[in-house]
Amino acid sequence: MSLVETDIPRRAILGVPVVALPWTEAIETMRERIAGRRFALVTWLNAHNANLAQENGDFHRALNQFLVLPDGVGVDIASKILHGAPFPANLNGTDFTPALLTAETSPLRVGLIGARPEVVEKAAASFRQLAPQHEIRVISDGFFKASDEPRILEILKNYHPHILLVAMGVPRQEMFMAKHLTGEHCALAFGVGALFDFTAGAVPRAPLIVQKLRFEWLYRLAQEPGRMWYRYIVGNPLFLLRVMRAKLRGSKGG
Repeated sequence: MSLVETDIPRRAILGVPVVALPWTEAIETMRERIAGRRFALVTWLNAHNANLAQENGDFHRALNQFLVLPDGVGVDIASKILHGAPFPANLNGTDFTPALLTAETSPLRVGLIGARPEVVEKAAASFRQLAPQHEIRVISDGFFKASDEPRILEILKNYHPHILLVAMGVPRQEMFMAKHLTGEHCALAFGVGALFDFTAGAVPRAPLIVQKLRFEWLYRLAQEPGRMWYRYIVGNPLFLLRVMRAKLRGSKGG
């Protein structure tokens, strides 16, 4: 199934259509979908995820069911190379998701799935402080078995959150969402990666000046070199190589 939204501008990055909207318009687009109960799966594309999509056909096909938002300097560079301009805004999930929660003043039901039990509970508490107008409920941590899925989906049907945040890592979270979630379970579902870890303080974010300079990836590499070296030291040049190949083929990122 392909999610076709002719009213939302997009740019293809290595075959993945990525939403090209300014920050405020992107927030308002999500708010309108919530108000209209227009179901959507939402995730982000950065250099790492784009590499995974090139290497994992199932993941690449699953992304056709999502509204994909741009995340990070890598996809901006790719957009410049392939389309002549960067994306209108860096809609990274670590900033965009909390901004959406605070922008929506009407009380919403917000469900959380993912991370370790203690992390998701701390993240929920932080979200309650950030946006006290909403009801924040932990649906499940991220360490459930396939046999637990029917129970989790039944909880979602009964609770039916306006916003569901799924933090199980890429591509597991997207595959779970694409396979199981429909309008019966929630209005909008977001695959938010490490957001709960950041929100709970389990993983520190880069200082604001580093974020503004768009070197947050370098900060993460310094924090977790053993886990992140391949993603950034190998993955970033590989991503740019793939983008240049796409440019030479004249495929506009296809």
